[in-house]
Amino acid sequence: MPQPLNKLTIKGFKSIRSLVDFELTNLNVLIGGNGAGKSNFIDFFSMMRAMTGSNFPELDSASLRAYIAKGGGSDNYLFNGPNVTKQIEFEMHFGDIGFSFKLDTTDETFLSSTNAMFPGSGELWDDSGGGTPKYHTRILSNVSKCISSLKIYHFHDTSNLAGMRRPQTIDDNAYLRFDASNIAPFLLYLKENDTRTYEQIVDTIRLVALFFGDFILKPEEIKEKVRLRWQQKNSDYPLKAYHLSDGTLRFICLTTALLKIDPSSIIIIDEPELGLHPYAIEILAELIQAASTKTQLIVSTQSPALVDCFEPEDVIVVNREDGASTFQRLKADELSIWLEDYSLGDLWRKNIVEGSPVHE
Repeated sequence: MPQPLNKLTIKGFKSIRSLVDFELTNLNVLIGGNGAGKSNFIDFFSMMRAMTGSNFPELDSASLRAYIAKGGGSDNYLFNGPNVTKQIEFEMHFGDIGFSFKLDTTDETFLSSTNAMFPGSGELWDDSGGGTPKYHTRILSNVSKCISSLKIYHFHDTSNLAGMRRPQTIDDNAYLRFDASNIAPFLLYLKENDTRTYEQIVDTIRLVALFFGDFILKPEEIKEKVRLRWQQKNSDYPLKAYHLSDGTLRFICLTTALLKIDPSSIIIIDEPELGLHPYAIEILAELIQAASTKTQLIVSTQSPALVDCFEPEDVIVVNREDGASTFQRLKADELSIWLEDYSLGDLWRKNIVEGSPVHE
């Protein structure tokens, strides 16, 4: 079973000049000003998935080359460009296994080389022949499974053309896609095969959308598709997804992602609070906290109200210093006096907890 990511090193990636042996826990909430580097931190994990050939909604083909091309070429991924940075280096530790890697630039693409593998014994195996090929391959396979387990949810697109609002293929239900473009078939699968989780999802949605009754997930047999339909309380009239507000639709997707947990996955969510009412944010925080007891979460947010719901040790402050992103986990003992009179979100608003835009 894939293990949680407990230590990470990134050098030369976008705004991250050097992040060395940074420790991650089961719950990691990133805060910081616009442009500080939170999105770049999440983009790093997207690149990791692309390297393993794992599917990703923005890519026509799952590969590092496709991912880099989508982002405009390798120069755009290097800290301050190719004149300053020649390669990206990173090291990831998943429990007792891990690996380090280098990406060298050539003609706006990347050439990759695995420098070292770290088996459970703590010994170092390099790609030049350390250890038997069979053992080396097994370690690489385990690392690949860990990276492939990353689920990077981004539910921002709720436009009329977004997949979550359109008819979707019934059989597309193995997992919730990262843009929730298969939300209807996934909910239908849960309704038929995991009634307990389905009912938890419906009950949680009703806490925020008081008018919500239930989903109507009726397959369209001719087209073998299903559309996200629903009904209000005390009504049997079928409504479509475009009758849902953007915030309500996002909350449905978030609730589904956080209640149907795969314990072997690592969940990453970018700005989940977008479009949510303050009360919905409190419910969202409870969902995040509960999910973090089952699997590892990395959440990026701009919401002090969401930060209010977590402990200082859960929060990582992202800042910029000399043009580079910095990452620092908060410590409760350093804030104890302030927390007697203020919430954690208040301290962020007042810039006592750094993480606001700064002049360079």
